[in-house]
Amino acid sequence: MYPLRRNRRLRTNEAIRSLVRETVITPNDFLVPLFVVEGKGIKDEIASMPNYFRYSLDLLEGEIKELWSLGLKSVLLFVKVPDHLKDNKGTEALNPNGLMQRAIKTIKNVCPDMLVMTDVALDPYSSFGHDGIVQNGMIVNDESTAVLSQMALTHAQAGADFVAPSDMNDGRTLQIRQLLENEGFKNTGIMSYSAKYASAFYGPFRDALDSAPVDLVDVPKDKKTYQMDCGNRIEAIRETLMDIDEGSDIVMVKPGLSYLDILRDIKNEVDVPVAVYQVSGEYAMIKAAAEKGWLNHDQVMMETTMAFKRAGADIIASYFAKDVVKILNG
Repeated sequence: MYPLRRNRRLRTNEAIRSLVRETVITPNDFLVPLFVVEGKGIKDEIASMPNYFRYSLDLLEGEIKELWSLGLKSVLLFVKVPDHLKDNKGTEALNPNGLMQRAIKTIKNVCPDMLVMTDVALDPYSSFGHDGIVQNGMIVNDESTAVLSQMALTHAQAGADFVAPSDMNDGRTLQIRQLLENEGFKNTGIMSYSAKYASAFYGPFRDALDSAPVDLVDVPKDKKTYQMDCGNRIEAIRETLMDIDEGSDIVMVKPGLSYLDILRDIKNEVDVPVAVYQVSGEYAMIKAAAEKGWLNHDQVMMETTMAFKRAGADIIASYFAKDVVKILNG
């Protein structure tokens, strides 16, 4: 009791604070999202995501080498698909020589030990910007998961270590797992976006990939019929447990900061690694506030990163990964 126990003794200086710190961040915590585009010599800054870029495959090689040199060993790939290759069925997603498939091979050629995870979703390939096939004004589930499973298979065939279905259609994890098993890819992992909410924080990401839902008659205007309602908590646990039962090796909560309670709930319930995605809107808000001089960029970046780890994240997908690790590395 006070004054025999003074808690502030353990906060006296940085040495003691570091010694007793409960949560520690390392480069091994991070999954680095990467955006890939067609062409050569392209490093294109995303307007709504300052200091984050789309890379053509030739410049992607240098980025991979830099990440590895910093101690960042895992990436999550997304592709920006040219409009003329988009349709309602995601046909280009199954092209064995498509941009995603070539990006996987590029990374494995330049850095074979880099862990490559791939986004499995139809919205970058969809002429309607949805994570599924549109029929009669609805996103049809089973027809969509059939395409997603074939898409995941092409990623595994190209050399992906993990596929990451981000669509939130029912049953897609099981269908992907069964197809991978049947085709001999027993060691290809699945990281399911298990608790992915219909969030307003995804705007800059959709700018990066030009993947926002289109405003057309007979096309759903948003993704609320398949992504989760932000008011639901128990549903997130149910979705996650179902994904594990269907064969998911890693589960994910997305977005991050607004759903730390969900992250902790799921971490308490499951025995597989739990990932969290610090999404584009969270990144953009910190960048914008720092540019205005309203927040200290690095301090807020480190504090939010610590929040994810403290809340239970085993893996943090973050656009800040390089910046955080540079600070950690001194």
